[in-house]
Amino acid sequence: MQQLLRGASLLRLYEGSRGLPSATYIGRKLVLPKLNVMSEGIRATYSRRAVSKNIEIKKDEQTVTEKEDVTESTLEIEQIRGDPSMLQSMTVKELRELTRRMGVSGKGNKKDLVSALMDSLGQDATGKEGTSTVEKNGQSEVPSKRKSAASVVVEQNLETSEVISVTPSKRSRTKQKSTKGTTPKEKSVTTVKLNKTSIQKEALVVHGTVDDGEPWTVLVHKKPRPEWIPYNPKVMRPPPLSKDTRAVKILSWNVNGLRALLKSRGFSIHELAQREDFDVLCLQETKMQEKDIEVIKESLLEGYTNSFWTCSVSKLGYSGTAIISRVKPLSIKYGLGVPDHDTEGRVVTVEFDDFYLLTAYVPNAGDGLKRLTYRVTEWDPCLGNYMKELEKSKPVILTGDLNCAHQEIDIHDPAGNSRSAGFTKEERKSFETNFLSKGFVDTFRKQHPDVVGYSYWGYRHNCRKTNRGWRLDYFLVSESIAERVHDSYILPDVSASDHSPLGLILKL
Repeated sequence: MQQLLRGASLLRLYEGSRGLPSATYIGRKLVLPKLNVMSEGIRATYSRRAVSKNIEIKKDEQTVTEKEDVTESTLEIEQIRGDPSMLQSMTVKELRELTRRMGVSGKGNKKDLVSALMDSLGQDATGKEGTSTVEKNGQSEVPSKRKSAASVVVEQNLETSEVISVTPSKRSRTKQKSTKGTTPKEKSVTTVKLNKTSIQKEALVVHGTVDDGEPWTVLVHKKPRPEWIPYNPKVMRPPPLSKDTRAVKILSWNVNGLRALLKSRGFSIHELAQREDFDVLCLQETKMQEKDIEVIKESLLEGYTNSFWTCSVSKLGYSGTAIISRVKPLSIKYGLGVPDHDTEGRVVTVEFDDFYLLTAYVPNAGDGLKRLTYRVTEWDPCLGNYMKELEKSKPVILTGDLNCAHQEIDIHDPAGNSRSAGFTKEERKSFETNFLSKGFVDTFRKQHPDVVGYSYWGYRHNCRKTNRGWRLDYFLVSESIAERVHDSYILPDVSASDHSPLGLILKL
């Protein structure tokens, strides 16, 4: 109607400007086509304006949506950075979407996607076999998706307490640095709300200031008991035995790739031998192949002429164990005598006059706990029964990476790793059933019942520097010789691998 009225007014103006009588039908007929053209032009103008306005509205909406998506994506990446175990709980589809957001190559299976994302988020890449995410480094089961209305409180650092508070409209970040030389107060339990699910995330408790030179001397644990203290070998090891006391000194070390250790990691086995003067060295995760053994044996250690190696034949450059000794053993055996368990080079047994010595690299339950059932129903029982059979003739010493943190004191974040390989209730129960309940004694825990001492720290997230670790490496001995153990200790200052060596001094 407005356009018709406006058209009539234009017609009258046109007639007046041309001197046409306003009532003349012919004049109106001549001008009507021009009026129609003008009307079409007006409609087109209005249409273009409407379209332009709609496009601007859509662009604004798209911009807002993109900003919300970016904020949500940033939140997800931020939380995954502080809690990498979230990746393990995500589906392949979710992992691929996350790789797309982060600009990471998203090809391969779930393990490849997790590895790529961890490499993108972390400082280092881990070489640990079958490690969940874990990095075994402070994993927590947290839902991987979040809604726009979710509020999040995450990230408790050792020297910096960082709180991120997020709402749909704004994001604020507050940092509070603790003063060195003082004891930080125990941080309170924080509630994390995600996807309308409320879970308890315990803050990391640090007693003392973490020393970059000796971080293991600071108690770092999420559920510490009042009687627990951090491990400090400088003050906790007993005095040396007298020279006339007959004893044997055994060292054990998961080297996480022997060739890499010898080439570029800054601490050699020669230095370890000079410093510790051990009689026997047990190695795990050598990742050697049969063709490389002879060359390594010739140049590895002078004076240790007896060495016995086993390598994986089912997967080359994987697993592998060895025993290197300056004392010639009475007998040597490779594996457990069960073909299904003996293709990965995981066990070497040597017999000495007073005992059997086994070095073992127990299978990791792996990503998604895919080998958990195999481990707890087949491998552990087989190893425990093998040790009991040997024990019929003389005492047994088992050492190595047993890939299980037995108790909560043996891992810095028990609750966050309850379904992580190495700390599942199934593995811990199996450790108890197949070894401790059969009469084998955990020598370190016997000597240090209330000491928090770790032997493994994941490469990512500076776990060694912040002492967020696991105790996965052991000396288990027959009960009959447990009282003859003079010292069971860890060398946390040796950091050329993600595991530190551990030692046993046994009086003979």
